[in-house]
Amino acid sequence: MGQPPTSGHAEPGAVGYLRLVFLGAALGIPAALLAAVFLAFVHDCEHWLWTDLPSSLGSATPPWYLVIGLPVAGAAIVAAARRFLPGDGGHPPLEGIGGGAVPLAFAPGIALAAVGTLAFGAVLGPEAPLIALGAVVGSFVLLFVRLDAEGHAVLATAGSFSAISALFGGPLVGGMMLTEGGLSLGARLLPVLLPGFVAAAVGYVLFVGLGSWGGLASQGLAVPDLPPYTGTHVYDLLVAVGVGIVAAALIAAVRRSAEDLAGRSAGAGLAALLLAGGLAVGLVAQAADWLGADSQDVLFSGQSGVPAIAATTSTKILVILLVAKAAGYAISLGCGFRGGPVFPAIFLGIAVAEFAHTWFGVSPTLGVAVGAAAGMAAGSRMLITPVLFAGLLVGKVGLDATPAAVLAASAAWLTVQALDRRSQAAGG
Repeated sequence: MGQPPTSGHAEPGAVGYLRLVFLGAALGIPAALLAAVFLAFVHDCEHWLWTDLPSSLGSATPPWYLVIGLPVAGAAIVAAARRFLPGDGGHPPLEGIGGGAVPLAFAPGIALAAVGTLAFGAVLGPEAPLIALGAVVGSFVLLFVRLDAEGHAVLATAGSFSAISALFGGPLVGGMMLTEGGLSLGARLLPVLLPGFVAAAVGYVLFVGLGSWGGLASQGLAVPDLPPYTGTHVYDLLVAVGVGIVAAALIAAVRRSAEDLAGRSAGAGLAALLLAGGLAVGLVAQAADWLGADSQDVLFSGQSGVPAIAATTSTKILVILLVAKAAGYAISLGCGFRGGPVFPAIFLGIAVAEFAHTWFGVSPTLGVAVGAAAGMAAGSRMLITPVLFAGLLVGKVGLDATPAAVLAASAAWLTVQALDRRSQAAGG
């Protein structure tokens, strides 16, 4: 999530610091509400484009011309947002998921580019736009309160923390993500993060409710209908290590392909590159559909496609989805779309793990846990956060899969680190 501010106290003295904590609590609900509204708007746009529109055209599923054409239309929206609105549409996904202060003037461009990416089918996730929009709420506070640069950075982090908690089902995953992103601060990290924890806790009240008020409806992260996984076996632990290595190698290859695409296309115009990328993503998805897979599982971040991939038992469909999703992910990363890189990596990790379920009969619950942990570790370069996220995905029925998830995340993290060092040595 980017680096937190470099000082343990953004304002000198206990009174100034308590003021930041209070301001963090005050912006928690607005940041969470903005995130909820944004996610709901993207979901409604996606439903209208991919369900209502095909239905009005007399088709139960999106016809081929929509599968190919809608990502191109989304690319045009992203190009317009990046060209005509300040902020370049937000953080480039090849550079991670972003973080830090974001000016108010950037908000329209970030939101528009994210809608053009997420609702129209590009293979990126919502985490980066949410982090940026949460930081915008922190900047909004500066209209009413005078703060120095480090105070602004602390509140931007707090706003991002509250917004991302709306996506990850509470403050735990977002908090661990921030903690891992700021480990270089050592003992100074906790005072920096405290306003963010407070903001996330207060903001999440919107979803869990307060007193007799039941709160807003929030999307559950847990994958439904997974069978209980009890105990563990040496074989399962070995499978977890293998999944971690393979998923990390695959995601590293996707990133290298995206970087090569971005480098080779540097001379092309922004609009031309995005439109070509949208067309390529649509063609890949439609080709997968013609081969027997579902184009909707190829498009989008992969967050809603996890139950489908977890239930797949056909090697042919798994291969098609894995190849098509990886290709769409690389194109979306390299052609200038705006979104987060984490959720597609999670989908790819789970797809890799499901081969073990299909071929060797391991539990699908174990597959989801180790695949999510491996994919997120490889995509985010984090270690603890992926295990926590994997635990939320499988819920109580997969609690015993935690040791395997730890091994999968560790294997993926070590593999990515080794591949990064090898790439740096080759480049040097």
